[in-house]
Amino acid sequence: MMQVIFWVAILGGFYMAWNIGANDVANAFGTSVGSRALTFRQAVVVAAIFEFAGAILVGAHVTGTIRSGLFDPTLLVGQEQTLMFGMLAALLAAGVWLQIATYFGYPVSTTHSIVGAIVGFAIIVLPAQAINWGKVGKVVASWVVSPVVGALLGWIIFMILKKMIFNRPNPLEQSRMLAPYLLFFVFFVLALSFLYKGLKQLHLDFAPLHAIAISSAVGFVAALVGWALLRGNGTPAGMDYSRRLEGVEALFRHLQIITACTVAFAHGANDVANAVGPLAAVVAVIQTGQILPSVEVPIWVLALGGAGIVVGLATFGYRVIETVGQKITEMNPSRGFSAEFGGAITVLLASRLGLPVSTTHVIVGSVIGVGMARGMAALDLRVIREIFITWIVTVPAAGVLSIGIFYLLRAILG
Repeated sequence: MMQVIFWVAILGGFYMAWNIGANDVANAFGTSVGSRALTFRQAVVVAAIFEFAGAILVGAHVTGTIRSGLFDPTLLVGQEQTLMFGMLAALLAAGVWLQIATYFGYPVSTTHSIVGAIVGFAIIVLPAQAINWGKVGKVVASWVVSPVVGALLGWIIFMILKKMIFNRPNPLEQSRMLAPYLLFFVFFVLALSFLYKGLKQLHLDFAPLHAIAISSAVGFVAALVGWALLRGNGTPAGMDYSRRLEGVEALFRHLQIITACTVAFAHGANDVANAVGPLAAVVAVIQTGQILPSVEVPIWVLALGGAGIVVGLATFGYRVIETVGQKITEMNPSRGFSAEFGGAITVLLASRLGLPVSTTHVIVGSVIGVGMARGMAALDLRVIREIFITWIVTVPAAGVLSIGIFYLLRAILG
């Protein structure tokens, strides 16, 4: 029977990772594909490299057996089979909910899905006071915090670009003059995000001044390279305004791809835990016969999660990418960069301030903010309303699915 549970757990982990790739990778590549900075096939190739590398190199080498500390797993000592069925139910329920959302093209939070699923089965096997409702409350709070802050920063960044570049008589010349400063700021923020979020699983604990110094050095090198590449590239005489705008968008196309790669690496490093955390808990119980508060995640489990994410994007990811990159508002490279970079800053600030945010909600909020900067008519309010409804439904829907699957697994395998 343990062998059957083991293989069901592996399939469940891969299924969850597949759905994370299908739905969540749009955070990194939705605006890039929507703005045509990358084709969908190119996005799959880039994701295959950076998502998989993030999962393997920096993935959750040590993870709590219960995602986000929603309850103490040692409360189920002596009920090892209950814990295994609960983790399997959570994996399958979260995967099913993500697949439903992906089918309709709605971007939803994978973390919220797995949290809702775990709370669902925990409610029926533990006393209500054993559940960390404070964690659940933070998830609910993120429904408001994430999109609002993301929208605000996306709007601010795009408005700055409009004032500093697009509203000038010669936007191409202006963009080339400002490029070194823009490169410094972009690489500074990305490096800082990488040190604080992309490498958090390594527990390096950079001091703030140390992290700022490293990030500043990275930004300075990027600015220097940009200055060297653009030096002497003046605007040709007689170039019409539309051609100059195309030149500006080409600059933001490159910046957008760089941002997407960084976000993809960080996503692979952090969100693979949503798939492999419960799987690792089941594997540990099978191998040791005990319930442990934390477990080592084998490299093959991380590889399974990374591979599942890439396969999910390649086979089913186009639906959510289309929603994020095209249906909410029309994208081009400068708008896509504003949304992605606004999202990156939001996640960085939230991580340092301890604010509860969802990357999915942040990116969608940033896209909405960029659309608002062009006027409300630039937004598809029907699509936005449907996405918001899906977010509200995610936690209870995943919880109900988890309860049903838990009872089904116990009836079949118990």
